[in-house]
Amino acid sequence: MWVAFSVYLSRPWLHSFSRYVSFPGALFIITGLAYIPGYLNAFQVVSLLLDRQPPLRDEDPKLPVTILIAAWNEERGIVETLRKIACQDYSGKINVLVVDNNSTDGTTETALRCAEEFGLDVKCLLETRPGKNHALNHGLQHVETELVITLDADTLLHPSAIRHLVSRYVSSPNDVCAVAGAVLVRNSRATTLARMQEWDYFLGIASTKRLQGMYRSTLVAQGAFSLYRTDSVREVGGWPDAIGEDIVLTWRFFYQGWTVYFEPLAVAFTDVPVRFKHFARQRSRWARGMIEGLKEVKPWQNPVAFSKFLTGVDLVIPYIDVTYTFCWIPGLVLCMFGKFYIVGPLTLLVLPITLLSNLVLYMYQRRVFKRLNLRIRRNRVGFVTYVLLYQMMMSPISVWGYIQEFFQLRRVWK
Repeated sequence: MWVAFSVYLSRPWLHSFSRYVSFPGALFIITGLAYIPGYLNAFQVVSLLLDRQPPLRDEDPKLPVTILIAAWNEERGIVETLRKIACQDYSGKINVLVVDNNSTDGTTETALRCAEEFGLDVKCLLETRPGKNHALNHGLQHVETELVITLDADTLLHPSAIRHLVSRYVSSPNDVCAVAGAVLVRNSRATTLARMQEWDYFLGIASTKRLQGMYRSTLVAQGAFSLYRTDSVREVGGWPDAIGEDIVLTWRFFYQGWTVYFEPLAVAFTDVPVRFKHFARQRSRWARGMIEGLKEVKPWQNPVAFSKFLTGVDLVIPYIDVTYTFCWIPGLVLCMFGKFYIVGPLTLLVLPITLLSNLVLYMYQRRVFKRLNLRIRRNRVGFVTYVLLYQMMMSPISVWGYIQEFFQLRRVWK
């Protein structure tokens, strides 16, 4: 219904724009700028309004778990990570495997000291081959529990994070092989860029994952904080040698007919890039990872209908990013000089629609924070810049990531 309304409303725009780029060209551009994004936004908002999170059958599970941490030069950051693990309210046994990926600092020594200080069962392993996938796969060989949780060495867990993550798994159908946790920003006061990312993680990423989890097809069980069934990871060959190893791993699960959930109450906090250069490298890697997933497992190869549909959505994301980068942004510049070919006064209607959709997402997240006794920090500057500028940063960065993957350019991690 929303797309039909958009098409009806855009007829004058389509007609006038056709005089400059032909009707097929105008239809191609407007579809990428308005019709498909409008459909996806409406689909997300309506899905979240209809969502009712299934109740947890067991809120105090006792299954033993292994936390797998791949670490490279994390001597400073791993102390707080292990401290937060020691503070978990989880009743089951927690084993910790720290895989030192050939660090040049005292990562291993610090982890062992923290284990004794915090009373944790920590085992340190050494993996000399560089690469997160090598470190994780080395650790996987030593996992003896049914469930394994991956955690980044600079990510801090909420006290009930593991309990909620395992609770969601034991309350799920048998075909669920992984549960993604909710990762939020902890260093949002560092720079304006970090403030913007706080809202992206809090509203955009978390809500997208909740939408996907509703359809049992969370597209990325992110390595920063997710739970996996150990045998399932081993059956698909472990973590692949890919820039988006967690994306490809998740899509391999889909190919097997398994499903992936998301648990919004299993919260962890991570540091995000505070400089644009590092932010651009991170997000271009994410874009490359999505393409790697599409190359590894085609959407039509997924046996589960919901997974087929949601991975299929990723096929049109590059199209949206390209039209936004090469049409919307130049159109905005032309608009400033009175040339309303692409962007015009009617475009201002997007702002109240955007604010309304973000309000729906905010209400859901506020309920999560209330249940966890967390407080939403004031961040008005970050919100305004997130609404007005974030997509204008993200689409060109993503396009650069697609180009990098197409030409198989060198991977840059930091």
